[in-house]
Amino acid sequence: MLRRTLALVLTLAPSVAQAQLCEGQSAAIAPDGRAFGHLPYGDAAETELVALPSDYSVGNPCIVRRDILPDLLRLFDAAARDPAVMGQIKAMSCQRSIERQRGVFCRGSDSAADRAISVAPPGYSEHSTGFALDFAVRPSNGCPDAEACMAATPAAKWLRANAGRFGFEQSFPGGNKQNVKWEPWHWRWVGTTASAPGAARARFVFARARKLYPADPVIDPVMIKVAPPPKLYLKLPVIDVKKRRR
Repeated sequence: MLRRTLALVLTLAPSVAQAQLCEGQSAAIAPDGRAFGHLPYGDAAETELVALPSDYSVGNPCIVRRDILPDLLRLFDAAARDPAVMGQIKAMSCQRSIERQRGVFCRGSDSAADRAISVAPPGYSEHSTGFALDFAVRPSNGCPDAEACMAATPAAKWLRANAGRFGFEQSFPGGNKQNVKWEPWHWRWVGTTASAPGAARARFVFARARKLYPADPVIDPVMIKVAPPPKLYLKLPVIDVKKRRR
């Protein structure tokens, strides 16, 4: 009888949702939807993607959302004209589909949890949206791409000071509450203002991330307004003082 009861309890107990990562590997999905600290994101439609001119990128062709392209080109051109950059800022890794992200994530030999420190699991990367990209610096001057040493370069300092003018904010600053590795090379586009073409959609895609785990530098920070408690009115009985004195 005890065994039957235990089996029934286990059957009725809510199961923990799992994210399918690599072949034979999965990860528990937290109550807030995150896997290994990363929020879920879907693929951008291919019809909304365009290629960045090759002069502005290194490595594989850079594919981004059409909405992001004008601001991204303006950023590159402004950096090229500013001697403070002391080099060139290039696009290194742009839109990655969920399937491509799976290939990147699953090629490591470490545990899924260890890999997720530096690479988002498939279905949980901002890159799949087409609104995010990684920047690289040329010449690299001994600092490998996608490493923290980039933050000390004049180009990275220029990005921190100027990327906001072109609608970009840094998704994963140091010590972020999302517990994702500090990535000074990774930036997402949300538009210079909410009314900029395409910005409303980008801000909708990143709404949870921007509210719960703010970027730094950040554009138009999401303000969490706490509504005041409703006023409470009490209707008290009227007491006739004259009658009580009698």
